[in-house]
Amino acid sequence: MIFLKLASIVMALLGAPLFVVIAALAMLSFAGAGIDLSAVVIEMSRLADTPLLLSLPLFIFAGTLLSESGAPRRMLALSDALLGWMPGGLGVIALLVCAVFTAFTGASGVTIFALGGMLYPALIKDKYPERFSLGLITTSGSLGLLFPPSLPLIIYGVVAEARIAHLFLAGIVPGLMMLFMLAAFSVVVGRKRPARHFSFSHSRINAALKEAAWELPLPFIILGGIYGGFFVASEAAAVTALYVLVVEVFIYRDIPLRGLPGVMVRSMVLFGGILVVLAVSMASTNYLVDQEVPARLFEFIRAHVTSRYTFLLLLNVFLLLVGTMLDVYSALVLVVPIIVPVAKLYGVDMVHLGIIFLTNLQIGYCTPPVGLNLFLASYRFGKPVAELYRATWPFLAILMVCLGLITWFPFLSLGLVRAMGG
Repeated sequence: MIFLKLASIVMALLGAPLFVVIAALAMLSFAGAGIDLSAVVIEMSRLADTPLLLSLPLFIFAGTLLSESGAPRRMLALSDALLGWMPGGLGVIALLVCAVFTAFTGASGVTIFALGGMLYPALIKDKYPERFSLGLITTSGSLGLLFPPSLPLIIYGVVAEARIAHLFLAGIVPGLMMLFMLAAFSVVVGRKRPARHFSFSHSRINAALKEAAWELPLPFIILGGIYGGFFVASEAAAVTALYVLVVEVFIYRDIPLRGLPGVMVRSMVLFGGILVVLAVSMASTNYLVDQEVPARLFEFIRAHVTSRYTFLLLLNVFLLLVGTMLDVYSALVLVVPIIVPVAKLYGVDMVHLGIIFLTNLQIGYCTPPVGLNLFLASYRFGKPVAELYRATWPFLAILMVCLGLITWFPFLSLGLVRAMGG
């Protein structure tokens, strides 16, 4: 059994898909504990009947369509027309476009590769410092994880049994706060090192609006549909996927009909991996509960930690470390089931906890020494990882301040939820 577990770890190091490794380790542990492996199949069947989970493959499909279409170029052109005139405008544009793109695709790596090739040369051409440009793109690659229809928010809601609609609302103010603080830093850099300045042009804006006209309604379809009472999350996902399909395939024609099956396959492979990990995770959670692991963990923590705020501080440190080592999906399904019962006993709201989780994992992507975005950006731009360490630290400092505010002031996450009657 130990040999098989070691073999699974070696497979991970050799590049095997992470969901395969996690599933193998979990099932080996079940077999060693005498648990019937049908527990995983039962959990997968139960998850398939979960209404909230229906939204996940549909949002993944919509995000994949957007990432492979001309949507990134159109978003960049529109943002440039609206904000390019201001000092630091291109930096602000990069932040906004990356955040929107990551919110729909749910993957920071896709954002860095899809948009980095356009944004990085543009920033350098407009005389932004190279280090600033690298740091901006690397950190903004995961900036949209708190905005709907974020896939990690949906996964957290499924695992923690929190309402998806409340999580969508809760992420808006913290996400905007991080965007605003990073944008302010970009404006400061833009003032010190003059970038391009051109006049505000109504004709240019109108042209950009006309080109992106079919994609602009997407956020309103999702948020307006859910909070206007027209859709639940799964119905909003279905409407979004259908709308994106019609727009990108039949109106813009960025994706030919013959390429549509390939997009479907790629998006459903991603969903299949997530479903396997979720099923294994839920089965593992049931086993941990039966073995009273959360209760024993709580007793151990309570013996050393009496304050809820101290618990949250330690949780932030732990999650930052997790975020540097695991992708956000694996981190959620592995860690959330263990932490949620303990957090409940400390009186932490599950929606607030979800925003703390994702903020930490978002920052962990860019945290040295092994944050995933650092290596993706290093590969994409051909720069040493050590150079990325230096480039990202001012942005990380700002995000750490935001993390502290989000952690210690729950109303930032819960204010909109309570205002909407949640």
